[in-house]
Amino acid sequence: MPAGGNWKEMFNAACEGDIELLRYHVDCGVDVDYAHPEFLSTPLVACILARQQASAELLIECGANINLQSEFDEGMTPLQAARHVGLQAVEARLLALGATAPPQRAAPARAAAPSKPVWWRAWLG
Repeated sequence: MPAGGNWKEMFNAACEGDIELLRYHVDCGVDVDYAHPEFLSTPLVACILARQQASAELLIECGANINLQSEFDEGMTPLQAARHVGLQAVEARLLALGATAPPQRAAPARAAAPSKPVWWRAWLG
């Protein structure tokens, strides 16, 4: 990482909407797609969930992966995060750039209700 760049500070700047500080770290070459082991969240998904539209737009403009899932945030992609918090402008931008959301997992099939016990058949028979 180039001198002056700090991922944690960039992440916090993105989530707080501090565009100048965010741009500084991006310009220093901090990886916008990295998910630090202490955070397990991508900066793009995290700032979207924090409703920081300008931060999200800057990260997208600077090459953040628009389909990268954020492990800590229930595996959400940026598109899912934008839909979750209602950032329609970010959602529209992501869709225009070709973002996709993973298919929703189907709910597990419910087992059929167990039939009534047949112990009495063995007892009678």
